Amino acid sequence: MEQNETIHEQSNTTQTVSAGGSTAAKGESAFARWMRNPAADTVLFIIAVILLNLVASRAFLRWDLTKSKSYSLSPASKELVRTVEEPLDVKVFFSRNLPAPYSTVYQYVQDILSEYKTASKGRLSYAFYDMDDSENQSLARKYGINQVQIQEFSQNEMGFKSAYMGMAFSYADQIEKLDGLTQTDGLEYKISQTIGKIISNTNALAGIGDEVTVTLYRSSELAEFGISGYDEMEKLVQDAFGKVNAKFQNRMSFSVRDPDPAEAVALSERYGIQALAWEDGQGATRHGALGLVVEAGDKFRVVPLQMTSMIFTYVINGLDDLEENLTNSVKALASRSSKIAYLTNHGELSLADAQNGAANFAGLLEGSYTLEELDLSKSEIPGGVQTLMINGPKTAFSEAELYKVDQFLLKGGNLMLFLDPYDAQSNPYTGETNYEKITTGLERLLAKYGIKTENAYVLDQDCYTQSTQQYGNLHFYYAPVLSDKSLNQKNPISANLGYVIFLMPGVFDTAEAAAKADERVTVLASSSAQSWTMADNVMLNPFTVSPPADKSGMKSYELAVLVEGRFESAFAKAPELPAAESADGTEDSGATAGDGTADSGATAGSSGGTGPAGLNAQNHTAKSLQEGKIFLASTSYITGPQILQAGSDDPVAKFLQNSVDYMNGNADLCTMRTKGLSLNTLHLTSGPLVAFAKYFNILGLAVIFALIGFFALLSRSAHRKEIRLRYDADDARELSKHEVSK
Repeated sequence: MEQNETIHEQSNTTQTVSAGGSTAAKGESAFARWMRNPAADTVLFIIAVILLNLVASRAFLRWDLTKSKSYSLSPASKELVRTVEEPLDVKVFFSRNLPAPYSTVYQYVQDILSEYKTASKGRLSYAFYDMDDSENQSLARKYGINQVQIQEFSQNEMGFKSAYMGMAFSYADQIEKLDGLTQTDGLEYKISQTIGKIISNTNALAGIGDEVTVTLYRSSELAEFGISGYDEMEKLVQDAFGKVNAKFQNRMSFSVRDPDPAEAVALSERYGIQALAWEDGQGATRHGALGLVVEAGDKFRVVPLQMTSMIFTYVINGLDDLEENLTNSVKALASRSSKIAYLTNHGELSLADAQNGAANFAGLLEGSYTLEELDLSKSEIPGGVQTLMINGPKTAFSEAELYKVDQFLLKGGNLMLFLDPYDAQSNPYTGETNYEKITTGLERLLAKYGIKTENAYVLDQDCYTQSTQQYGNLHFYYAPVLSDKSLNQKNPISANLGYVIFLMPGVFDTAEAAAKADERVTVLASSSAQSWTMADNVMLNPFTVSPPADKSGMKSYELAVLVEGRFESAFAKAPELPAAESADGTEDSGATAGDGTADSGATAGSSGGTGPAGLNAQNHTAKSLQEGKIFLASTSYITGPQILQAGSDDPVAKFLQNSVDYMNGNADLCTMRTKGLSLNTLHLTSGPLVAFAKYFNILGLAVIFALIGFFALLSRSAHRKEIRLRYDADDARELSKHEVSK
């Protein structure tokens, strides 16, 4: 009887349970009962997704988890578009429905331009044009955007398709284009470079927050010496300033200062302008100064303008090229100078020679920089030049030439050096190669700056290897292959590069420079720990060269370094020139020319020298006036056709482009160029681990995912069984045969 009552109570209780399993309270509305029903979860989920998409369309968020931030706008690009002062319009001429992988380029362009627009705070706008419209095709051709041929795979056949893949940028009265955008690698760099170029053409001072001032320092007492050009100098400078200022939207200011004797000495020490000394009627020494300085904040450039001593007279040099030199100096101050002085006349690699010279290197920089050949024995370093490049010199420099290089660096210039330890000359009769040691005199300068060089080659077991049927694997130990571990991944020049090949690198040591308080050393590239050197009886034949039996002497060697800071001059004073050179009027008595950042043209007399009327001109700089940079690579072959091919997009090309950008104040462009180029290379070369890595990558991941799925299935089945046994233990379907019989 009690059991029946219990069953009855249970049945009554069950009747209060809804179909969905929830207890319905009295007076509960139908909507509340529906909300308690699990069937409502699906509808609510759909509503939540719709609302989330509506919010996301107005508040776009994206996380870039790639190591090099390949899909994010670089800080440099954001800063660049913030300098846009007028509307910048981008017209995108891209064909739709492109086959893979070109379809990803279309999507990437959409995403990246959206970020540019956001960073510009509305000053940049863009529009995509329907390229199926004939009018839009005509418009694209007017901007110089042409169709490109791309590969298309359809129905197991490969064909070609014509497509528009370009953009046109309009800013003020300037128009620039980007065409043939067939890949995403380096696309942000190309866009930012184009925007920077169009802004620079419109206003080179965009982005400079400080006021740009141009100051003419000239001591009025110099008028007593009858210097040719002194009386009209101020007017000529004012006229040149007016023309240059108009180019830069009248954003500069000009002043003339007559320094007192004490200030004249201080100005010479601060800016490196020409200091002059003479004796007055009472025998007392008087001091004066002469120079033209462009300044913004803590940065400055000295425009080539100074007095020189000719036969029986004094002359003001630099008046004829004032406008050009002032313009170049302003651009250099804004880090928008595109001119690089390329030294010649010492056996350097020729820019016109594509077979054995650096023509491919010059082509690599074309559009961004101009390499202007310069013979220091005949000319001075032009004003406004930021970087002096010396690529593979073979013969010695004169003292005057070395002094010009030294003073250029100390007055804020930058040096890019590609130096070889030997001059490899092939004998046409025997076919043998002779290796002659190279001594140029640059070694003496570098030693003063803390960099010691050595006539020796670096050989590395991690090298370029060629497989042949006849000889098997040939190891070219003189061609080290530098992996990402050998490349500095923290410096923008070498970051994100997977590998770089060097050819016939030399030996140098920067330990002394690293110990100097005013210098900073960054090793950009180094050989592996399995490296050794060859200095005597050089023979680089891969059939005869083998690693040394004694491995204890092997170590890593620096192959490319960057030294930044303030340097001490390698000269105690300006060297005296031969009398024959000063007699023809092209050189000055005992003088040498200044550099492009500070002064051009020869100085009036050497340190302590006097001119025809007892006027002593001093222009020697003993210590850096502002920070300079030295980039040193231990080989020039990386700029030659043996390594660098025409139109190359290899990592070595990126390394060279980044080096030039960094040295010219465009370090921010480096990381844009190398986005997405980093390689997670396998650092194993032989043995069973290589075979394991190979087959693990082929089959391992698939097996792991299959095992994960199998164990997940077992876990779910066990969990389901546990639930049913706990809440319905009498269900025979969940019991084993033994349990049922029991």
